[in-house]
Amino acid sequence: MSIDQASWEAAVRHLYEDGFAFIATGPRKHEDWRADVLAVMGRAVSDPRGWAGLDDTASARSVEYPAVPFCRPSFRDDPSRPLTPADIGERLREIDRASAETLLLALTDGGCTLRNLERFAGSFDELQDMARTILARYGEAFICYTNVRSVGHVGTLDFGGKSVGWMPMTFYGEDCGLVVVSETEVGLFWAFDDV
Repeated sequence: MSIDQASWEAAVRHLYEDGFAFIATGPRKHEDWRADVLAVMGRAVSDPRGWAGLDDTASARSVEYPAVPFCRPSFRDDPSRPLTPADIGERLREIDRASAETLLLALTDGGCTLRNLERFAGSFDELQDMARTILARYGEAFICYTNVRSVGHVGTLDFGGKSVGWMPMTFYGEDCGLVVVSETEVGLFWAFDDV
């Protein structure tokens, strides 16, 4: 599937503009992709293609804390300590492509469930096509990671259960996300809920 800027941005806007989200892509410059994830979280890099993402958390940034909300490693640690590549590695686990498509739909609003889709007029198949459009940007050989924890086989997510858990990456009451890593780009898709 080939995509262009207009189709990718339209899919991102349609799925996430009514939620509370951080959607951004940056260049892949390091062998250790976690360093590139931190650069995107800290807004230290811009989209290599110039495509628009979403940043509903931009107003909370400051010169002292440019990575807000991605600046809290865990409940027990100092919340002002920046995240490190090790923190990223501890909180993310690899998932398969099908799980990533479904997760993109669950991230459309707080709660990280497929019940979020009830607010859309389109069919599930139409929404799933938008998720596939978003992932198509990263080519065929990408790897997906998430901080979401749910019952499922190794490498999969199961949204049929009552709720999912997550490893916190921010100071919000809930933050669930997807990281897409290709040879040239790193994409972040994060939804927040202040529960």
